[in-house]
Amino acid sequence: MPTILLAGNCRFFFYSLEGNEPPHVHVERGDDVAKYWLSPVELAESHGFRSHELNRLRMLVIENRSSFLEAGHAHFGD
Repeated sequence: MPTILLAGNCRFFFYSLEGNEPPHVHVERGDDVAKYWLSPVELAESHGFRSHELNRLRMLVIENRSSFLEAGHAHFGD
């Protein structure tokens, strides 16, 4: 699970063995988790985060989308 961004107390990361899903990033903060698709950026699922937190996380994903995609291509080799 390579970490690609730490923002406050949130960790953005990939799982190494996720099959053939479209590009996405996971976010965790303690027991709170979320998953965002990267193309286009939209929430795939979440548990524990409040709606205003999800909005803030979505903005972070949008701001870092290019680096997330680059990190994913480097990690997964596609």
